Amino acid sequence: MSGTLRMPGRDFWKIYGPLIVVALIGFIWALSVMDPAPPRSIRFAAGSPGGAYHAYAQRYERLLEEQGIEVELVDTAGSIDNLRLLEAGEVDVAIVQGGLATQEDAAILRSAGGIFEEPFWVFVRADNPAESFGDLREARLSIGVEGSGTRALAQTLQQQYGGVWPETARQALGSTDSQAALFAGEIDAAAFAAAPGAAYIQALMQSDEVRLLPFDRAGALARREEALSAVTLIRGVVDVGADVPSQDVPLVAAIAQLTVHGDIHPAIEALLLDTAVLIHSEPSVFSEGGEFPNMSDIDLPVSKQVARYYQDGPSFLRQYFPFGVANFLDRAWVLLIPLLTLAIPLIRVAPPIYRWRVRRKIYVWYKDLRELEAQGRALPAGEARAGVGKQLEKLQIEVGKLDVPLSYTDDLYRLRSHVEFVKQLLLSGAPVTGVTM
Repeated sequence: MSGTLRMPGRDFWKIYGPLIVVALIGFIWALSVMDPAPPRSIRFAAGSPGGAYHAYAQRYERLLEEQGIEVELVDTAGSIDNLRLLEAGEVDVAIVQGGLATQEDAAILRSAGGIFEEPFWVFVRADNPAESFGDLREARLSIGVEGSGTRALAQTLQQQYGGVWPETARQALGSTDSQAALFAGEIDAAAFAAAPGAAYIQALMQSDEVRLLPFDRAGALARREEALSAVTLIRGVVDVGADVPSQDVPLVAAIAQLTVHGDIHPAIEALLLDTAVLIHSEPSVFSEGGEFPNMSDIDLPVSKQVARYYQDGPSFLRQYFPFGVANFLDRAWVLLIPLLTLAIPLIRVAPPIYRWRVRRKIYVWYKDLRELEAQGRALPAGEARAGVGKQLEKLQIEVGKLDVPLSYTDDLYRLRSHVEFVKQLLLSGAPVTGVTM
């Protein structure tokens, strides 16, 4: 037989049951005070359908839903509209053109980083003699609808080229309407602040009816406007075979930012960063792969988590676990120390309690045995002690049913021998004197 200490199931639950209950209460309490779980859905200001913002928002929607986050896309007029919705708390995330945020925005909004260049494109009819943006003051020029980043940037550049321009040079057409009007000859020029992958930009670049106007003073504009940078559309980068464009074209560009409300859950913010890396680290006509997302040329503050992400990359848990598991472990690890502090003493106190309970099973019978012995001593020998003898026999039967681990068997058999000893002593008929135990 093995001498291993084995705890019967009934004893196990008597000893460890209350400890498990205490531990569960502690765990439930700890869960109640740890950081709340992230929401399972977010609202994303997507810009206007057909635009680059909307196309990117759809990619975010698809990738985030693969991680279990439902995304509701909200169509908007553009960056200004996106900022308004973010400020009002009506959306959680948006792509916003750099340079539009105010000091009031900086108090409640956060940037998750710059995600792509957003050049300012100005296309003119092929027969239009304009050579620079300033030549379009008297032209029929569309600069985007109210609430769009295109309009805000166009108005800033118009001021740089000489004050307030006439109404004809500030027509409010959407991107696709501007494209159609330009092809139809209804306007002379159209401005767009958009990523080069936007469908209407690609169509305009490939058309012989219009041409792209260069910004030969792009460097100067970038120096004067902090939110702008000078970029170059390299010859042939749109279509090498067709030589589009046929020469290098200097442009100015803002940096589009992934912008979130300051109250967004940190786990959602981290997941957005993971998704941004998947989407925006691809090379573009203006940047090499891996340049975006980044914290350069942003005009909103970033959270500590975002700064840490750009410095160290995704957390260890996010590298090896799905979002849901990683987030739970990330929130739950802070409970480990208090739970261990509670569990270790409970685990250490259990074996002494168990040993005490086993010995108590045995030693509790000694009280009865001493009382029966004292009863027997007070009675004369013979028939008078017969009743005590029956009680001792009953005690022997009850002790025989006692279940204890093997390591305590010697205590049990010692008790049984003592019961037999007292019974023989009292029933032998000899006078009993002295203390037997």
